[in-house]
Amino acid sequence: MKNKKIISLGFLSVALCSTLLFSSELASKSAAQTAEKETSRLEALSKFANVLNIVEQYDVDKVTINELIDKALDGMMKNLDAHSAFLTQKDFKRLEVQTNGEFGGLGITVGMKDGALTVISPIEGTPADKAGLKAGDIILKIDKKSTIGMTIDEAVSLMRGKVGTPIDLMIVREGENKPLSIHIVRDIIKIQSVYSKTINDNILYLRVTSFDKKVVKDVAKAIKKNKANTKGIILDLRNNPGGLLDQAVGLVDTFVDEGVIVSQKGRRKSENKVYNAHESDTLTEVPLVVLVNGGSASASEIVSGALQDHKRAVLVGEKTFGKGSVQVVLPISKKEAIKLTIARYYLPSGRTIQAVGVTPDITVAPGEVKVHKNEFAIKEADLKKHLQKELEKIDGKKSKTKEDKKDKKDIITPEMLEKDIQLKEAVDITKSLIILKG
Repeated sequence: MKNKKIISLGFLSVALCSTLLFSSELASKSAAQTAEKETSRLEALSKFANVLNIVEQYDVDKVTINELIDKALDGMMKNLDAHSAFLTQKDFKRLEVQTNGEFGGLGITVGMKDGALTVISPIEGTPADKAGLKAGDIILKIDKKSTIGMTIDEAVSLMRGKVGTPIDLMIVREGENKPLSIHIVRDIIKIQSVYSKTINDNILYLRVTSFDKKVVKDVAKAIKKNKANTKGIILDLRNNPGGLLDQAVGLVDTFVDEGVIVSQKGRRKSENKVYNAHESDTLTEVPLVVLVNGGSASASEIVSGALQDHKRAVLVGEKTFGKGSVQVVLPISKKEAIKLTIARYYLPSGRTIQAVGVTPDITVAPGEVKVHKNEFAIKEADLKKHLQKELEKIDGKKSKTKEDKKDKKDIITPEMLEKDIQLKEAVDITKSLIILKG
């Protein structure tokens, strides 16, 4: 018995010594790695300081140390990604005006795509939209100033100005042989983010132009108002540049009753977030079709991608822009800051949006529906309308009918569908889904 105790104590002693030696070895390795990392950091900083010193002494132009540091920080942030930036005192003030002040603008959202300043989308009804700017247009010049090497913030600052002042943009457009000049007059940008129409009495068309703070509320209002007659919904997110994340999440929650909507992942655990759907927030289960294109970005991609992953909607149109990252503004002094990408968005399936975008289930290029009309062939449903027009020609005046009194603004007519082949395809798919659901 005594020998057994001695043997047991021996084993314990050996195990304890081994553990201590292993722990000591780990601690030494960790200390060595920390020291190596610190040495590498000091060497890198020393290299930067040496270059700074050489440039300050020998550059052909006399540049101050502050100017050199600012240029270095600007270059470092630009090379991280298209959305990170160093904000000088001037840039920081511009950002404050952008966030809090009133200014004249064009009504477009821009982004960097393959290094070029690109129109993500013009906002409906704004000066840019009326002037003819389109999603995908590459801006070469802003009032004769080249955009090559220009940051998004610099470009936005140049495009903003006093209400009523003109601006000229030189753009490159796919399909055009030479650059186009677009003349625009700045104005206060007022946006109606949501509006609804009906198609064939039983399809609700919802157009969301941007994700401001009222989107979920306005969409819910439209769905409830038309619930009695709605058998299918078309959600149009074309040329929607994005906006507030909580509104994107809330919109998906309107149609999905469970599961992940979107997750946000960064290097720090504090940046990792998961947003889930809730059954209590779901308003409808009718068939859903979502329209997207190259102007659909950020929040629009979260909505369309999440609905696609949940197999809740059929996506129609063209591949989206591909902006799925999270930026924050971090002050580095009272007057300067950096705008840094701290995380990326991931859809329920785990796929990323950034630089990839969302591919629709059915790809349809924009354009008009080719229709061969026979003026003498009159459908029975159109006979009454045709006879009414013939009577008007004879009488020289228009007879009032209940149909004339109806507000046409709330209806998408067959004639309107013929001018938008993507919407026409969405309507046909919605009709098929309604039939399948029974």
